[in-house]
Amino acid sequence: MTPLPNYRPKQLSLGPLEAEILQIVWELGTATTKDVHERIMIDPDRELTYSSVTTVLRRLSEKGWLECDKTKRSFAWQALISRQQAQALKAYEQLQGFLASANPDIVAAFADSLDSASCEQLEAIALRIMAVRKAREEQK
Repeated sequence: MTPLPNYRPKQLSLGPLEAEILQIVWELGTATTKDVHERIMIDPDRELTYSSVTTVLRRLSEKGWLECDKTKRSFAWQALISRQQAQALKAYEQLQGFLASANPDIVAAFADSLDSASCEQLEAIALRIMAVRKAREEQK
């Protein structure tokens, strides 16, 4: 189970190009602007300037998704959280949004409409939550 990271980007929402470039950085681990630009330009139908890639990388850094190592001749970009941590944050935000906007009757109606596979999945999630909480209590 991927826990929520202690660090969270300042802004979770990303545009399509930002998300694509972040995916590339995750795949490469550490990437220069040239690495990212070359990866995007593999598609012959794409037209994206090197400076546009630089701008998006800088924006991702400002939003808190990437950090830049400026010690070498070419800047090296690296993600501040993993892809799995980002997925956990997104799921957490969606769940919190759903629970905040729905009254108990709506949540109950939603839960009642789930099929048996979804119910089994929810039961497995509940068991995991209890195990994590028990382990946390034992550590105290």
